[in-house]
Amino acid sequence: MTPSADPATPHPAHDPFVRVRGAREHNLRGVDVDIPRDALVVFAGVSGSGKSSLAFGTVYAEAQRRYFESVAPYARRLIHQVGAPKVGEITGLPPAVALEQRRSAPTSRSSVGTVTTLSNSLRMLFSRAGAYPEGAARLDSDAFSPNTPAGACPECHGLGRVHRVTEESLVPDPSLSVREGAVAAWPGAWQGKNLRDILAALGHDVDRPWRELPAADREWILFTDEQPVVTVHPVRDAGRIQRPYKGTYMSAKRYVLHTVAESRSAALRARAERHMVTGPCPVCDGRRLRPEALAVTFAGHDIATLAAMPLSGLAATLRPALDGDGAAATLAADLVARIEVLTELGLGYLGMDRPTPTLSSGELQRLRLATQLRSGLFGVVYVLDEPSAGLHPADSAALLTVLDRLKAAGNSLFVVEHHMDVVRRADWIVEVGPHAGEHGGRILYSGPVAGLADVAASATRRFVFPEGPAAEPRAPRRPSGTLRLRGITRHNLQGLDADFPLGVFTAVTGVSGSGKSTLVGQALADTVAAHLDETAENGGTAGRAVRAAEGLDAVHRLVRVDQKPIGRTPRSNLATYTGLFDAVRKVFAATDGARERGYTAGRFSFNVTGGRCEVCQGEGFVAVELLFLPGAYAPCDACRGARYNPGTLEITYRGRNVAEVLDLTVDTAVDFLADVPAARRGLRTLQDVGLGYLRLGQPATELSGGEAQRIKLATELQRTHRGHTLYVLDEPTTGLHPADTELLLRQLHGLVDAGNTVVVVEHDMAVAAGADHVIDMGPGGGAAGGRIVAAGVPREVAGAGGATAPYLLAALGSAGG
Repeated sequence: MTPSADPATPHPAHDPFVRVRGAREHNLRGVDVDIPRDALVVFAGVSGSGKSSLAFGTVYAEAQRRYFESVAPYARRLIHQVGAPKVGEITGLPPAVALEQRRSAPTSRSSVGTVTTLSNSLRMLFSRAGAYPEGAARLDSDAFSPNTPAGACPECHGLGRVHRVTEESLVPDPSLSVREGAVAAWPGAWQGKNLRDILAALGHDVDRPWRELPAADREWILFTDEQPVVTVHPVRDAGRIQRPYKGTYMSAKRYVLHTVAESRSAALRARAERHMVTGPCPVCDGRRLRPEALAVTFAGHDIATLAAMPLSGLAATLRPALDGDGAAATLAADLVARIEVLTELGLGYLGMDRPTPTLSSGELQRLRLATQLRSGLFGVVYVLDEPSAGLHPADSAALLTVLDRLKAAGNSLFVVEHHMDVVRRADWIVEVGPHAGEHGGRILYSGPVAGLADVAASATRRFVFPEGPAAEPRAPRRPSGTLRLRGITRHNLQGLDADFPLGVFTAVTGVSGSGKSTLVGQALADTVAAHLDETAENGGTAGRAVRAAEGLDAVHRLVRVDQKPIGRTPRSNLATYTGLFDAVRKVFAATDGARERGYTAGRFSFNVTGGRCEVCQGEGFVAVELLFLPGAYAPCDACRGARYNPGTLEITYRGRNVAEVLDLTVDTAVDFLADVPAARRGLRTLQDVGLGYLRLGQPATELSGGEAQRIKLATELQRTHRGHTLYVLDEPTTGLHPADTELLLRQLHGLVDAGNTVVVVEHDMAVAAGADHVIDMGPGGGAAGGRIVAAGVPREVAGAGGATAPYLLAALGSAGG
């Protein structure tokens, strides 16, 4: 580490540095570091090196803990708490605000407007300054919200869409009888037979074609809320005598609605949803509000119309009101000023009614960042997690401008970042490393960016200060065929034609909101899925939005590698998702100790009764309810967080029990399980995609979206490559240090070399420069996008103009292209 602060520490009240002493969070090894205030400080290092543990897990966690201690005990119950960090001392620390990538389980009622609070101002504008119908009473602002009883449409409860079942959706083939499975919405196997037997016991004709049954009978069978109980006498089946039993009838409608609402099985829910019809609410026509609210207008539009406009269009609609006076001018001016910040951050294509779950984590963080810019806070430390994630290089300059304005307002910015443009603009850099996991956790350098050039151990140095001549670019591969999509109409794609070459690596680029994810993640992937007879996302609606497709027969398999979590509870982890845990359990079951006791592989699962600790049911922790304080989690007293009972933990393999093996990192497990072929290949592929620092038992809830995506990719890589597979990835470099990006690209290009096709949505110009083919979307976002600006080899796209061209040209220059 390069010492940069005055060793004579001044009084904390006047100290210009935040001084951290003895930080031991996660992999940090008793770290001491001085970080300047009132500056843009970037925390750099390879993925898993300990950057976030220092910035978020230590500095922000301590700031929040201090704030929490100052709050009255009753109010603490309402605050999400972070545990006290493992650190000796931190001095000079102001209040802190964290803007993380992690989402907080957003609901369909959460939207761009609610996250930014713009919807509050728009509702107030309509309440105070809207044009009301003659004789109508003035409405409170709550009446313009679909999330309140006063404003929500009573039919759809403010959701705008209704889910219902019809005879056609429940019985797709009326020529079949009930016994032949006419009621397709019912479950299969014994449950379905049970319902058919109950109908027969109730006197219904189950052997007559559905369309010939009386209308009243069909109505009752499908839609009744009655649940009669009858005695069923099963027909003798395969020589087995089945005893009579009491059976309870459930209509097809009741079964479908119950399954969708209550079932824990995603497969059962998906099957039930296929028998539902979803569409705009017939009362509000999808506009979510009561008629009296929709009758009020401003600038000639009702509030639902304005909320659906792109933010840039909404600002243009409101600007004429700024020339007036009174409430209309004041409220409109506030809205326009706040929208301009969002537009500056490249988010002008979003509408206020855009649901939060449809946003990327980068879009969400920038929405929060813009909101903070208008908050008027000063003297605060903003801790940001990769604010450039999901940003086109053209938008990065605007991001840096916004960060500069926050700093100029008297705040400090501590940013975990991999984007080299942000790193170069920083006032100060803290590099953590040198490697990931247990091989990281040390401060390699803390000081002005220029000084990093002298730090030989830095993985970041060569990307900030390129040295030597650029490597010769690889010649683009020749396509083995072409997949052609014609007449794509979805979101901002209107009748678009697109060609995807097969057998090559294609990067789809473009500014945020230009239509990249719609084209690749929906239109392309869903069309191929429908052709392969797989379940497409959104019920395959994107596939149906493609008028025609050619070349589909050349694709034999589709693999989508997205950033969705690999599980939503701590029970799902790296080892269980990849299948590694099956191999580990078999190894333990094969030991002499396990065989002597009769333990099978199931004994070593923490998800089933037998080997797990029954006090915590294999969770490793228990919930502790505290009087007047929020509940907390504590390690289970019985197993001390090990998840297993003593009998299971007595069995060891090479000196470690199963809980200790789950606590190994991938890097350590490669050597420990070297003689286990079923585990060795999977561990190697996890290393190959840069995840050697993760623990085998790392809960899914602790993984970032980028880590989850690379785990899915590693799981796929360990399978035998059969060729003719289409791999679709959405920003695979998110959260990756450039050194880790090189590792990942090596694997993706290896898939292409094996005869497959890889299509990635990507903002990293180094990835696009190394691709065989580039499709650049644009020219803008939202309504200003949705078109193909250029397509071809990287050099052709770099010379075609558009927002991407200059950045791609620069990347080709640094790559020797």
